[in-house]
Amino acid sequence: MAEKTDRKLKVAGLDTPRESRSRLLTRLRPNPDAFGHATENFARFMGTPQFLMWMSVFCVVWLAWNTFGPDSLRFDSAALGFTALTLMLSLQASYAAPLLLLAQNRQDDRDKVSLQQDRQRAERNLADTEYLTRELAALRIAIREVATRDFVRSELRSVLEELLDDESGDERRRSRRRPSDATAALPKLPQAQNGAQEY
Repeated sequence: MAEKTDRKLKVAGLDTPRESRSRLLTRLRPNPDAFGHATENFARFMGTPQFLMWMSVFCVVWLAWNTFGPDSLRFDSAALGFTALTLMLSLQASYAAPLLLLAQNRQDDRDKVSLQQDRQRAERNLADTEYLTRELAALRIAIREVATRDFVRSELRSVLEELLDDESGDERRRSRRRPSDATAALPKLPQAQNGAQEY
């Protein structure tokens, strides 16, 4: 029976996931956001004058204590060139470089997101502008067939000028027309006060 279970385990194909091995120590999985936030804060602090000042104070105190302090309390030898201070500064630099790179990577990720949002906003603005351009073109085409105020005024002005020309032409015709001798000799008909003719 044990042989059958061993065969089943060996026969398992690629579609069967492997069982995870048990670990002696648990894997460290820090929260990436909290760790990234802490590294950014540290990187920002390292770029400030306060950090340089505190680092200089630390180095001066270290050098003064190991140079002028009591021999029994000195922990770094001036004769060896302050080896422990060199190791401390190397250790600080070895941790500072990756922390700065982590902070820079997070800043790059933020820049990518903001660039993508800017690109999407620009695409939306372009689409809105194209839509408004099409709408304006449609309105211009529709307005071509509608009489504008200036067009109506010019048409009324030309009609008024034509009417004035016609009236002045009629007055000229009347003044030119003289009654003939035969019509002047005819008697005029008397008119009643109400405007009706009497027969």
